[in-house]
Amino acid sequence: MSVETLPAGSPPGTGLREAAADPARVAAAHAVRADAEGRLAPESVKALLAAGFARHFVPRRWGGAEGGFGELLEAVALVGEGCTSTAWIASLGAQTGRMASFLPPEGCAEVWSEGPDTLLVGGLVPSGTATWTDGGWLLDGAWPYVSGVEFSDWALLCGRASGGPGGAAGPDGGAGGELRFFAVRRRAYRIEETWESVGMRATGSHTLVARDVLVPARLSFAHADLMRGRESGPACVRVPHKAVNGLAFAGPVLGAARALVGGWTDWTAPRPEVVRAGAEVDAAQLLLERAAAEADRGRTGQLPTARATRDCAVAAELLTTAATRVVRAYGTRGQSASHPAQRPWRDITSATTHVALNFPAAAEGFRGAAAAAAGS
Repeated sequence: MSVETLPAGSPPGTGLREAAADPARVAAAHAVRADAEGRLAPESVKALLAAGFARHFVPRRWGGAEGGFGELLEAVALVGEGCTSTAWIASLGAQTGRMASFLPPEGCAEVWSEGPDTLLVGGLVPSGTATWTDGGWLLDGAWPYVSGVEFSDWALLCGRASGGPGGAAGPDGGAGGELRFFAVRRRAYRIEETWESVGMRATGSHTLVARDVLVPARLSFAHADLMRGRESGPACVRVPHKAVNGLAFAGPVLGAARALVGGWTDWTAPRPEVVRAGAEVDAAQLLLERAAAEADRGRTGQLPTARATRDCAVAAELLTTAATRVVRAYGTRGQSASHPAQRPWRDITSATTHVALNFPAAAEGFRGAAAAAAGS
């Protein structure tokens, strides 16, 4: 989707699409080595930051771009054509920056005190606990699968909090306390190297460990705030988190699948399965573009949110099916560990198992939202 064809109401372009060409080139050049070593090349990370991925959703007040989801989707997919893992870090880095903008203004000022290209990583599963003290929150826990953690400047970690200024548990916390996010500087946590996946190897999604870290109140916000979105401000913070969460994980896969189909060169022999795979990738892209366009318009209702979650899950299934069709079309030669289709196929198969792309859960959410809409 070009800048000229952006849907009405979309944020103005930030130039990220054009800037993404450089990290796409760098990532592709280092992809094979990154996969073998299980970590991104520092040059790839540097190129992502220079292109503006980390700052894409950062508020303008702090030097960011306040960009749109459609533009990010295409930029991430472009990088993903050369290296799915690099695109994954680009996408999650942008999205975690968006999430961090829900911090109080004093916390935002601290996180982006050295500029908007600060690389944040996220531990979004509530794998820690926090207890309120006189100086703030005392955070303790271990968060698995934190992609890009070794290159991070800050981490945004979800934990179950008890106590607090009001003393009451939040609406999403239940008896165990309120769910909250905590922004933590790099020097306050360590990394345990636990990532040994067969796919998405270069994401380096190791375990982040934070022990008894004191987090000031200005560096924390309620999980519920992110889930419902803000009532005002740019579209990127008004939409509920579930409306855009799937985009963060499907975008890199879209790029990998486009490259896999585009890399098929043996058109002299009839291969209808590859033609079908191309149509499936196109269909997935249309679903993702619609979800991004709806988010860029600031659609915040229950049904648009559920539809976006459903569409991202269906797109992930389409992309996985398309990738498998292409690999099978290569026959025995496609099973070689050195075949160029193997890495993107492994990456796609691994990435689409992410819980954010789970179709049964998305289908149930859509069923409930559709029933509520019909009864209103």
